[in-house]
Amino acid sequence: MFRTVMHPRSHLAKRLRSSILRIENQRLRTQGRAASTFDYKDSLQLRNLLEDEEIAIASTAEEYSQQRLLPRVLAAYRDENFDKSILREMGEAGFLGATITGYGCAGVSDVAMGVRYLPPRRKLFQYAANRYDAKSSLSMGAIHDFGTEELKEQFLPTMAKGALIGCFGLTEPNHGSDPGSMETTARIDPDREGMYLLSGSKTWITNSPIADVLIVWAKLDGQVRGFLIERARCPPGTLETPAIKNKTGLRASITGMIHMDNVPVPKEFMFPDVEGLRGPFACLNNARYGIAWGTMGALEDCIERARDYSLSRKQFKGNPLAKYQLIQKKLADAVTDATFGLLACVQVGRLKEQGLLAPEMISMIKRQNCDRSLAHARHLQEIFGGNAVADEYHIGRHVANLFVAQTYEGQSDIHSRECILTSLHTHLKSSV
Repeated sequence: MFRTVMHPRSHLAKRLRSSILRIENQRLRTQGRAASTFDYKDSLQLRNLLEDEEIAIASTAEEYSQQRLLPRVLAAYRDENFDKSILREMGEAGFLGATITGYGCAGVSDVAMGVRYLPPRRKLFQYAANRYDAKSSLSMGAIHDFGTEELKEQFLPTMAKGALIGCFGLTEPNHGSDPGSMETTARIDPDREGMYLLSGSKTWITNSPIADVLIVWAKLDGQVRGFLIERARCPPGTLETPAIKNKTGLRASITGMIHMDNVPVPKEFMFPDVEGLRGPFACLNNARYGIAWGTMGALEDCIERARDYSLSRKQFKGNPLAKYQLIQKKLADAVTDATFGLLACVQVGRLKEQGLLAPEMISMIKRQNCDRSLAHARHLQEIFGGNAVADEYHIGRHVANLFVAQTYEGQSDIHSRECILTSLHTHLKSSV
C-alpha cells in the first residue's frame, strides 16, 4: 500500500486557507462589539492576563493599602519608624510567605504575589514592599526551601501570622556584591556536642533589630552554609543587632546590623542539604522578582501624581503644564516603560510557576525595572519644580527609595554583568 504524499505547496496552501478562515471567524465574532478604548492606567490590558484569584488578591491588597496602610506611610517615613503591628496585619491578610503552600501560608501563584503592586496597590511599595521580600521571600523562603521538616513546622506557621519576625543575613561590611568572600564563620563547639559557634558581622539587614528568627550565612570549613539563629536562645553578649539610623531612603523600613560573637546554634538549625552560594542566591532570586514588581508599582504612583500635578498646575498664560510637549513626553515615556516592565513581570512569573525560569531572567527584569523606574521618577520629579522637595508631594520619597531598590539584592551593574557574561559564554561555547 502506498501512502499519498502531499506536495509542499499544497500543504502550505491548506495552512493558508486555515489561517484565513480563522481570521474571518475572529472578525465575525468581534463584529458589532464596541471598539476597545485606551486606558493609560492599563495600557496593554494586562488585567486580561490575570486569573480570577489573582484579581481577587489584588483587590484585597488595595483595600488594605487604602484603609489601613497608606495613612501611616508619611508619618513613618518622616520619623524613620516602623510599626511592628503592620506585620501582624499582613499575616492576617495572608500576605506573608504568600507563595508557600502549607504551614499556614496562602500558597498563591507567583503572579498573584506580584499583582499586589499594581495600581492603586502600588502604594504598598512605599511602606512595606521590602518587608514582603525580607520576611517572605528571604527568611521564610530559606526555611521552606532548605530547612528540615521540623524547622518548617516550628517556625513557618508563626511567621506567616506575623507573630515571629524574620531577617536574612548575607551582606557584610566588607563584602556586598561579593558574598563568596564573606568573613562570617561557623565552627564546631569544642565543649558541647551537636553545637556550632557563629562569629562575624552582617550589615544592611532589613528587620535585624526586631527579628526573632535570623537566617545567617557563614563559612563552615570554607563552605558557605545556612543557619537559623533564634534570638531567644542566644546567651547575653553573643548577639547584637543595632539599628542603622539617619538613612536617606527607605526610612519607613527598619534596617540594622548583626554582630555575632560565638553565637551557639544547634546542629538541627543548620540547613542540611545546601552548600555554597546556591542557597542564598536562590532566596535572593525570589526577592528580586518581587522588587521588579514593586519598582513598577512605585513608578506608576509617580506617573499618577505627576499627571495630576501637571493638569492642575498652571503656568504661562494660565495653561496647565500638561499642555506642553516636554511634559507630555516625560509622561508618555514613563507610561510606556511601566507597561513593558509589568508585562515582563507577568511573563517571568508564569515561567516561574511552570518551572521554566532561568536566573538570568530575574537579573534582566530586576535590572531593567529598577533602572527605568529610577530614571523616570527623576524625570517626573522635574515636573514638580521646587515643590518636589516637599514630602507631601511624595515624589522625592519615591526617588530616594528607588535608588535603594536599584542597589539592594544585587546592584544594577552586577545584574548587567550577569546578563552579558551569560550571553557571551553561550556564544563562545557555540563558536568552538
